[in-house]
Amino acid sequence: MPIESGSCASARQAKQKRKSHSLSIRRTNSSEQERAALQRDMLEGQDSKLPSAVRNTLLELFGQIEREFENLYIENLELRREIDTLNERLAGEGQTIDGAELSKGQLKAKASHSTSQLSQKLKTTYKASTSKIVSSFKTTTSRAICQLVKEYVGHRDGIWDVSVAKTQPVVLGTASADHTALLWSIETGKCLVKYVGHVGSVNSIKFHPTEQVALTASGDQTAHIWRYIVQLPTPQPTADCNQMSGEDEVEISDKDEPDGDGDGSSDCPTVRAPLTSLKSHQGVVIAADWLVGGKQAVTASWDRTANLYDVETSELVHSLTGHDQELTHCCTHPTQRLVVTSSRDTTFRLWDFRDPSIHSVNVFQGHTDTVTSAVFTVGDNVVSGSDDRTVKVWDLKNMRSPIATIRTDSAVNRINVCVGQRIIALPHDNRQVRLFDMSGVRLARLPRSNRQGHRRMVCCTAWCEDHPICNLFTCGFDRQAIGWNINIPALLQEK
Repeated sequence: MPIESGSCASARQAKQKRKSHSLSIRRTNSSEQERAALQRDMLEGQDSKLPSAVRNTLLELFGQIEREFENLYIENLELRREIDTLNERLAGEGQTIDGAELSKGQLKAKASHSTSQLSQKLKTTYKASTSKIVSSFKTTTSRAICQLVKEYVGHRDGIWDVSVAKTQPVVLGTASADHTALLWSIETGKCLVKYVGHVGSVNSIKFHPTEQVALTASGDQTAHIWRYIVQLPTPQPTADCNQMSGEDEVEISDKDEPDGDGDGSSDCPTVRAPLTSLKSHQGVVIAADWLVGGKQAVTASWDRTANLYDVETSELVHSLTGHDQELTHCCTHPTQRLVVTSSRDTTFRLWDFRDPSIHSVNVFQGHTDTVTSAVFTVGDNVVSGSDDRTVKVWDLKNMRSPIATIRTDSAVNRINVCVGQRIIALPHDNRQVRLFDMSGVRLARLPRSNRQGHRRMVCCTAWCEDHPICNLFTCGFDRQAIGWNINIPALLQEK
């Protein structure tokens, strides 16, 4: 009788193992549907306060986790069979490999690799889903109430900036890529004034601290100072909007975007020429702001410089150089002659003009990507936001490291801080607007549904603490600004 060679025997054993493995996989797959149906029947038969959608989601997630562990178990069984086969082949030579010893090497390495892959997959695949489920279990008694009050629609392109007047009458200002800036009645949502003096995108708007004068920055390489006169219309009854918690969200699509053909600003008074034009930049002027007192203004440009001007004469007082890449924003301190500029070079700089004879500068490198904005708060804090998906709170007395870091899931655009309540409003590329306190504790997320919230990137936020109805405004690239009423419980603020 012919004797079967060792190689033929090994090949036959390997074939049998593959066949056994495939049969076990088929048995596993064929029983998955039956097992899932059985689990659902068992769960439906139990008393539970969970909504059916949440229960089904939990079942699906746990089923996927179980299948992952089954695959890992099958791989380990195959490896154990390989160990046994190797021992059989080496037995005739008087050599054996201890399975326990091997498990410390190859088996341990393979199991460790598989486990790490599983762990990573669980983190990335299920984190978002499980966080949504867990958030639905949270109590709603202490959460902030965020209510949409008014929408301001009239621009023909995205809105880059939003600001609130500091003088009476209090109006809302928006700066748009459609080359215009509009002033709105906060109560009625009606356009009051339209500024058309720029020939490029209007990137920023700020109101004079004591006069009915506005400062706008533009892609036409200039900043304009222009005067407006407004008469507020009689307020109309505001439609009752359903209150929504700041944590609720329903996904929507871009097809719900407001119709761009409508123009609510076509019948409002138009301002066509500025009082003063500031023209020293060689690139896009991305932002501008008034220094305390309103006698000087600062601008930030893509030419990597910030300029300080005398408003009355339009003369350049200082050219602030040092950034390695384009500037993204500038902001002035509300009570002191301090300026902070941010840049794509991942830094922001603090400029001190309190001594008329000299001005000092400090450079801060706290981010790993473009710093999209940095703003002052009343007191000794600066808050910076970045494309690296973080927001950091700094103490001016000790800027070596931030006193708080907020980590988000999307790039952060122009932030704004509510002075009285010390709340930071974060607009995101992913259409979200989140609210945090100065210690980095999340307070709320503005609602976003088929009928409420922004449909595209949110570019800027602005607080208006004294207004009885709207105390937060947001604007985005969906061509609209939105007024919100934010109610933060006192107990939540203390926490």
